Amino acid sequence: MLYKFKSRAASDLIMLEPHGRQVLQIIGKEPGASGIILPEQVPAAVQALERAVADDEARRQQAREVAEEREDEPRSAAAAVSLRQRVAPFADMLRRSAAEGREVTWGV
Repeated sequence: MLYKFKSRAASDLIMLEPHGRQVLQIIGKEPGASGIILPEQVPAAVQALERAVADDEARRQQAREVAEEREDEPRSAAAAVSLRQRVAPFADMLRRSAAEGREVTWGV
């Protein structure tokens, strides 16, 4: 399943279901089959994404330090995709939409 995010201020954005669900949960939206983010909700949503990214980066740094101490093998490339990379296009869509006073909708 895929989540498709749409806005009249940006190109469509498609995310795999687990990633779309994750970003919706981060911004406090129910990850249902469809929904809307109003322009006035964007600042809080972007702030929530930034907090989640900072928390994720702190966890990743701690995991790297523990792995170095144990002299573990590095994690696979698939696990290396950070939350920052995953949410960047979505945060950009939110910012563009808010700047033009447009909502962001999603559907599955």
